[in-house]
Amino acid sequence: MLEIYKSTETKMLEQVDKVSKGCWINMYAPTEEEINRVASETNIYVDFIRDALDDEERPRIEREDGQVYIIVDYPYITHDDAGFPIYETIPIGIVLTDECIITVSLKDTPILEVFKNNKIKEFYTFKKNRFALQILAIITSYYLRYLKQINKRTNEIERELHQSMKNKELYAFLALEKSLVYFTTSLKSNKVVLDKILRFSYIKMYEEDKDLLEDVMIEKIQAIEMAETYSSILSGMMDAFASIISNNVNIVMKFLTSFTIILSFPTIVFSFYGMNVDLPLQNSPHAFWISISVACVLSTLTALIFWKKKYF
Repeated sequence: MLEIYKSTETKMLEQVDKVSKGCWINMYAPTEEEINRVASETNIYVDFIRDALDDEERPRIEREDGQVYIIVDYPYITHDDAGFPIYETIPIGIVLTDECIITVSLKDTPILEVFKNNKIKEFYTFKKNRFALQILAIITSYYLRYLKQINKRTNEIERELHQSMKNKELYAFLALEKSLVYFTTSLKSNKVVLDKILRFSYIKMYEEDKDLLEDVMIEKIQAIEMAETYSSILSGMMDAFASIISNNVNIVMKFLTSFTIILSFPTIVFSFYGMNVDLPLQNSPHAFWISISVACVLSTLTALIFWKKKYF
């Protein structure tokens, strides 16, 4: 899909058909024809567009022939086979040329919707450098938003696990832990890109732009710390619940073993008196009650011993 936008004199964003100076070209899941058209009309490298469409591409920043190429990861929500939400990351490419700004991604991301709907203050397509920094700021805000959702979901699953130990909740924990690994890796890689922008002046920035970049850096560091903290908490909770489940199994097995031993005494006594041989007291009119009494006494004594040893 290929979209071209341009800010008007009335500070509104409108969609246009042709590439012109000061426009914003947005590409998601583009066709080969669209890729070649943009590369031809803007004189950017086709390989960069293809790199941005590789979901395994790592964040980086390059500058060649006066053009700046930026690739960073942004978060999005998907679901696994069991229906559990997984927060993953996918690359988005940003190209800054003398004439326009280009964004490239595999999916239509809600991160850019706020720009399409004019919900960002001081947003103009012809202010390319600031636009790029604003995109990075929105991406960071989405990381923080999703991290809060992960933390909320973790607390909900923890409450469910306190009530009943089920595989469903453990699978949900695994999905969240996987999401945090994605986030931590991508956030650290994105931070490297921001560090290079700040230190090596890949793009021209005014004071307001520098302030915006510093704010993005602060939020990025906060997001990294949150992701690492939540990951540590989640990992500790997984270990704790695994130990609890193992301990519960041991308790159940100990109870069943003790109960089996207690029930074995009546079986032993009645087995003796069920043999077809001469037995003590077999001719006594109280033989039945005597055997039952012996079995009950043995079972009761065993139960008391186990109770004192806290086997159940």
